[in-house]
Amino acid sequence: MMRIGFSKDIHRIVEGRPFILAGIKIDTNFGLLGHSDADVVLHAVAESILGALSLKDLGTYFPDTSDEYKNYDSSKIVSRVVEMMEERKYHVSNIDILVELEFIKLANYIDKMVENVAKLLHIGVDQVAIKAATNEKLDSVGKGEACIAYSSVLLESDE
Repeated sequence: MMRIGFSKDIHRIVEGRPFILAGIKIDTNFGLLGHSDADVVLHAVAESILGALSLKDLGTYFPDTSDEYKNYDSSKIVSRVVEMMEERKYHVSNIDILVELEFIKLANYIDKMVENVAKLLHIGVDQVAIKAATNEKLDSVGKGEACIAYSSVLLESDE
């Protein structure tokens, strides 16, 4: 049995916060605003897996009203979601991720991001695609106000 999940996450760009994508610190003087570390890539990844499993959304398991998750490392979120997936006897076949960001070029970070996502999902780097795009100066991403990540995942049953 195969299951498909899709998700997106968006966070506002602000000064004074670290900018973390796929668990990798991006070298810049601004970051993403959020209750946790605001890693839009890992949030989209986790939520796409939850969706493929027909489970509830990320906020159900990691509420932004809980002090426990204040500035929380999103790698831990993905690790817990992967445990939930493996408990249900599924594994990731492949995952495709798109990051929309206007003013930072991610080319020098993509390989590290892919390696980190693969490690978190217990899969090979050849099963992870991460792409970056701009919004041609349109909408909140294009104006440099936000960063969006989309994730599409294919899960396969272990049985």
